[in-house]
Amino acid sequence: MATWTALTHTIGREAAEALAEAGEDLTPEPVGSGVFEIEDGSNRWEVGLYFTEAPDDVALALLAAAWNAEPFVVSELPEVDWVAHVRRELSPVEAGRFFVHGGHDVDKVPAGAEALLIEAAMAFGTGHHATTKGCLLALDRLIAEGVEPRRIVDIGCGTAVLAMAAARSFPVIVLAGDIDPQAVDVARANVIANGLDGRVECVEAVGFDHPLIENAAPFDLVFANILKQPLIDLVPDMARHLASGGRAILSGILATQAEEVIAAYAAGGLTLERRDDMGEWSTLVVRRG
Repeated sequence: MATWTALTHTIGREAAEALAEAGEDLTPEPVGSGVFEIEDGSNRWEVGLYFTEAPDDVALALLAAAWNAEPFVVSELPEVDWVAHVRRELSPVEAGRFFVHGGHDVDKVPAGAEALLIEAAMAFGTGHHATTKGCLLALDRLIAEGVEPRRIVDIGCGTAVLAMAAARSFPVIVLAGDIDPQAVDVARANVIANGLDGRVECVEAVGFDHPLIENAAPFDLVFANILKQPLIDLVPDMARHLASGGRAILSGILATQAEEVIAAYAAGGLTLERRDDMGEWSTLVVRRG
């Protein structure tokens, strides 16, 4: 079945969310919508509407004008078997001792590697993005340095690949939380597929706000591979939930944004221990003194 996307940009989150909500009343009705911040410091937001039949160009033009947004750009997407496409395109990823792969590449796992299986149908956050790979490499270095955290949590866990890597590396139960219930379901399925049921506990949570996470604090190691502003907003809670001497591995940050995040964490009492850039993305390791 073909689908159509209609994309526009506007200024400010409030305006973008209101525009997306108004778009739900269009005919034909969109099957979904999304609002995303353009991470360049401009306060521009993208609004996407998604249709299973061609949208009304006039209605879209009137909607954009009414909300002072840019004209919608409409694209028809061809029918694609995305799982098969991802399976073809995603090659295994090596990040230190970790090897992230799909079931179709199980024969490529090197001897002695910590293999993490993520099937193509659950491929967001697999380790192929530089931010996830950066976090895995940061974890690999901490292990090599002899760091042995006893309390670990993955905030914004996605597929739980980072939580699973930690569970493979340390004899502890790792907590993993995500604001998206679908992501939590995917994370739980991946945990089971990797034989880590009972070793990684996945919960729906906004940041640290869940009884299981709150009761397990303070943490020796926190993963937070999210975005710049949520990372900055998380500083007070991160400082409160991180043990003395504990570390947080942070990513989802453009290299141009790293200094802002470093400064925010320094103001919260968390000092930069290491920064690594991979392409346009940065991974930070901060430590509470």
